[in-house]
Amino acid sequence: MTKKYSRHHSVLIIGGGAAGAGMAHRAIKQLKCGDIAVIEPAEYHYYQPMWTLVGAGIVSKRRTRKPMSALLPKEATLIKDRVVAVDPDARLVETAAGEQISYDWLIVAAGLKLDWNKIEGLSKDIIGQNGICSNYSYDTVHHTWEMIRNFKEGAALFTMPPMPIKCPGAPQKIAYLAEDYFRRKGIRDKCAVKFYTTTPGIFGVKKYADALMNQVIKPRDIETRFRHNLVAIRPGSREAVFENLDTGETVVEKYDLIHVTPPQSAPDFIRNSAIANSAGWVDVDQHTLQHNRYPNIFALGDCAGTPNSKTAAAVRSQAPVVARNLAAVMNGGEPKAKYDGYGSCPLVTGYGRTILAEFIYGGEVRETFPFDQGKERLSMYLLKRYVLPLVYWQGLVKGRQWPRPVPRDFGSDHAPI
Repeated sequence: MTKKYSRHHSVLIIGGGAAGAGMAHRAIKQLKCGDIAVIEPAEYHYYQPMWTLVGAGIVSKRRTRKPMSALLPKEATLIKDRVVAVDPDARLVETAAGEQISYDWLIVAAGLKLDWNKIEGLSKDIIGQNGICSNYSYDTVHHTWEMIRNFKEGAALFTMPPMPIKCPGAPQKIAYLAEDYFRRKGIRDKCAVKFYTTTPGIFGVKKYADALMNQVIKPRDIETRFRHNLVAIRPGSREAVFENLDTGETVVEKYDLIHVTPPQSAPDFIRNSAIANSAGWVDVDQHTLQHNRYPNIFALGDCAGTPNSKTAAAVRSQAPVVARNLAAVMNGGEPKAKYDGYGSCPLVTGYGRTILAEFIYGGEVRETFPFDQGKERLSMYLLKRYVLPLVYWQGLVKGRQWPRPVPRDFGSDHAPI
């Protein structure tokens, strides 16, 4: 990359997702910065946490998107382009259109990359055919409900790739919803529901792992295969090929329906730049979210190289830390605000039932409500279905620091039949 530039902005934000949009608003309101630009090629902003319910036939996918231009602050410059390179020494960002944009301060909120082609025989184009579905894209999520609704009998497989991935609970949530639907439809005795995951257990926090095994998986006869990685799909014969990560053995499983969670990685422009750590993510301090080598760079959201769960709830806790620390550094101070690794995963276990997992670094449970969140509850399902979307659209992406949900129950904890 040359050191010439076509334009300059004081604060440059890469990405217009939950993290980028929220930080753009915060930069205007809290940092009082009048020269902010957001680089984002997408026409729409998607509320991805709702795609689990779209795949289960509960919500229309059209309700999960809004125009990107309507969510970003009018005071910020929107650059509708894709970043292809970052040169932190020259303080330059290069776009696909050939622009080279210089900055004083850089916020990287670029999300992550879905690596569909890392599974042999799989591509995004074949989702919706030969029993293959996936909730991990707006373009494919509606196929999941089509296949679950039309399923009559046979083997229904659900997969989870190596970590890290966005929303680690999502691959299993759709398995629980599918199983519940088969049961309500009266065909459960004709179905084998199997969850294949690369992880050694069902969830990374023991309290919720125990709850899922004892309240959901064992009572509902959901088969689990831990430490198994999907490496290939044979659409013509409807076979899924797994590698047993402990033995190296190849396992071939016939399927009638398979929900695939694609492998995921940092965007190429991050992995191939000096801002990346050894794993390819943005090399930031896990508490301050400031870059470990370039003090004028911060990162948050899925692309940040921090050991937290990659969820919207994490962004909600990270954003105020970045805003405070960036303000401090801009004024010649040191970053003092700390992110504790907070993440949250509403584990939808069926129609009208959810276990709300909340935790911080180290897998330490950090719950909001004054009752045991390790139990399936209708109230937490209603929180997931109705309250959190409001918090997202009206709070998170607009840079408003809404508190955690008010500690109160929303009613009966018995799901409707």
